[in-house]
Amino acid sequence: MIYLQLFLAFLQIGALSFGGGYAAMPLIQAQTVTEHAWITFADFADLVTIAEMTPGPIAVNAATFVGNRVAGIPGALAATAGVVLPSCLFVTGLAWLYQKYRSLTLMQGILRSLRPAVVAMIFGAGLTILIPTLFADGTVRFLAGNFQVRAALLFLAALVCLRKWKLNPILVMAGCGAAELLCQLLL
Repeated sequence: MIYLQLFLAFLQIGALSFGGGYAAMPLIQAQTVTEHAWITFADFADLVTIAEMTPGPIAVNAATFVGNRVAGIPGALAATAGVVLPSCLFVTGLAWLYQKYRSLTLMQGILRSLRPAVVAMIFGAGLTILIPTLFADGTVRFLAGNFQVRAALLFLAALVCLRKWKLNPILVMAGCGAAELLCQLLL
């Protein structure tokens, strides 16, 4: 039964996560943390970190992580199959439609109108990850001990490294990990 639940939950995520992995994060959180309680919110933050730093699509990595955590390797396979199946079907159908109708003005207008929605979904996913990273209790309140100064400094340093200096994201993640390790050893 759990395999079917994993498959169906991630099938839903795969079918509705337009815009890629970051846009899928709120859906993954809703299914895995809120609806099924397979993982905690803290586990979800770890899941995002692990899914981001491992090779492959974020939604696939997240499905594999959650499936494995909930039901071992068969659970990982069920969740991964669920999240991948809609994309395979949609992309095949869309490729055929695009090839047939790509010159239509209507098709170009539809694609243009989807871009702001995708950007909003990615922004929402970023906030979903950023807030519990910067605030210990997961709510935006500047109380004593709630705001994580070191996390904020690492975030700003990473942002500058990525945007201004265009450093490789892997190097930035490794640098942030090394900085945190150094802080843990020294403090």
